[in-house]
Amino acid sequence: MRQDNQLLVITHLSQLITLVTGFGSLLLPLVLWLTQKEKVHQMDAHGKNIINFQLSLILWCIICVPLILFFGLGLLGFVVLGIVSFIFPIVNAIKASRGETPVYPFTFTFIS
Repeated sequence: MRQDNQLLVITHLSQLITLVTGFGSLLLPLVLWLTQKEKVHQMDAHGKNIINFQLSLILWCIICVPLILFFGLGLLGFVVLGIVSFIFPIVNAIKASRGETPVYPFTFTFIS
């Protein structure tokens, strides 16, 4: 296994592809994780955190849809999720460049 912090950074930042294409924030990191988890040191841990974060974001979005009927709380939820989904991949990419373990908030553990 090789140490490749640049690839870890790219994997975290690949979640932001949705801002450009409208989709892919789960697909691109998933492909990078599945193809590189055996080759790059710490890719398995980072990849699992990213996939769990993206799946959690999808679940939180589904929860926000019916909350729109309750005084617009779902709209506030979508704004918060948008901010979190933009800021935390960048913060964790910086942490990955330093060799630190990423931490994503509000994340359920789907893959351990």
